[in-house]
Amino acid sequence: MWEWTVLREEEGRRVREILRTSMRLSYTAMKSAKWNGDILLNGTKTTVDVRVRAGDRIRVILPDPSPVFTPTPYDLPLTVPYEDEQLLVIDKPAPLASQSSLKHPGDSLENAVYSYYGCPEGFVYRPVNRLDKGTSGLMVVARDGHTQDLLQRMLHGEDFVREYIALTEGIPDPPEGVIDLPIGKREAASIRREVRPDGQRARTLYRVLEQRPGHRALVRVRLETGRTHQIRVHLAAIGCPVCGDFLYGTERIEEFPGRFALHSAYLKLKHPVTGKLLELESLPKW
Repeated sequence: MWEWTVLREEEGRRVREILRTSMRLSYTAMKSAKWNGDILLNGTKTTVDVRVRAGDRIRVILPDPSPVFTPTPYDLPLTVPYEDEQLLVIDKPAPLASQSSLKHPGDSLENAVYSYYGCPEGFVYRPVNRLDKGTSGLMVVARDGHTQDLLQRMLHGEDFVREYIALTEGIPDPPEGVIDLPIGKREAASIRREVRPDGQRARTLYRVLEQRPGHRALVRVRLETGRTHQIRVHLAAIGCPVCGDFLYGTERIEEFPGRFALHSAYLKLKHPVTGKLLELESLPKW
């Protein structure tokens, strides 16, 4: 559900204009509310062509999508560094799948959030930036469909900045730079990606923070695009795969059981509703 009080300068506009500009609904979301949800003007169902007056109250109720998997309680204590009515930021542990699947129908962050909310009826899980099972750190989950849509439109822009810390096998040379290599799906592979000329454009900024024994480095990474496995593929492409990465490097079961050394360490986010600037940090445990 989303609400808006019409401002004096908005008087005379049509409901559709308020939905698309002031409330920033996507065209798809507006159509979904129109045909499968509700658009209310001062508590009464309305069409999008009605003109509004200052002080009018518009309420949008978006339909909830049917979950792919029925949520089941997973009583996992969550670290939540920020939460409000629209979103929450979780410091995800690893290994933990971000979303339920055939391999992880019960032990997933989705089900942990379901438990965290108190197992509400009609629960819908709305992740914004998903982390691989083996990646830990800051991850955003929206509490309603409209907030999720707004946040996903902000991804990879200046209003939604994400930085990671990786421990790499090998030391990047030069110690600071940009990896600009297209990434695509590897032939006959279900999840593996690779650098390939027909792939999607991908840019990763990196900076070596310190060198570690064993010809390793602690590297700070910032994404300018968001391709699947982008950091892991790019670091491997320059000869410095993430430690413990079973797909693109060497698995280190004893050192990194069930995971690899990649952590979502920094998040700067302009709140899509309040405009408040959120800055959160989380340090890896290696």
